[in-house]
Amino acid sequence: MTLAAAADPDAEPTPARARRAAPLRVDAAPLESVELPRTAGGWSCVYADPPWRFTNRTGKVAPEHRRLDRYDTMTAPEIASLPVADVVSANAHLYLWVPNALLPEGLAVMQGWGFRYVSNLVWAKRRKDGGPDGRGVGFYFRNVTELILFGVRGSLRTLEPGRRQVNMIETRKREHSRKPEEAYDLIEACSPGPYLEMFARYARPGWTSWGAESGDDVAPRGRQYPAYR
Repeated sequence: MTLAAAADPDAEPTPARARRAAPLRVDAAPLESVELPRTAGGWSCVYADPPWRFTNRTGKVAPEHRRLDRYDTMTAPEIASLPVADVVSANAHLYLWVPNALLPEGLAVMQGWGFRYVSNLVWAKRRKDGGPDGRGVGFYFRNVTELILFGVRGSLRTLEPGRRQVNMIETRKREHSRKPEEAYDLIEACSPGPYLEMFARYARPGWTSWGAESGDDVAPRGRQYPAYR
């Protein structure tokens, strides 16, 4: 399976039965051959959930992350080498998901893509009763949070709603590696478009989606739960 850009978000959807989104797979094609979608003037906002590779000090995949074998992963240098800087505007925002254990790698990827780190957003995973969802993994602590690193290229400020937005999303966890839908609403309220989503599972109206499962005939799966306010 190869990575490919989704069709123009303004195009009419193909009248076919929607496929259910599968875990993202990234093939082993040389990264220098990867082409990212482009738009006139460059993307003003990029949202990315890379398939991070977890390894221990021996260089092997960490045992607690063997379940990640269900989809192909990429090393931090491979992710950082993607030509994001070539397709974004001189003034742009980046929202980059990074596992807690790979924070230094996430910062390196952000720099490699031409952005500087300025802040972060925390996804606090909740149970039905509102308490922390303790089903996460971790060697030192059981993780109930994930991070979105927020980076800026140039001098682009957040929109007015962003200056009132708290840096936390609290909602229920869904299927493996699926991120909360609330992140899209937050991004659209806080950052101007045009919007590019990288490593997308499915297409979203008003966005250009780049990923192995982001075709217009791929539908989200899993129940969506309301956020905890």
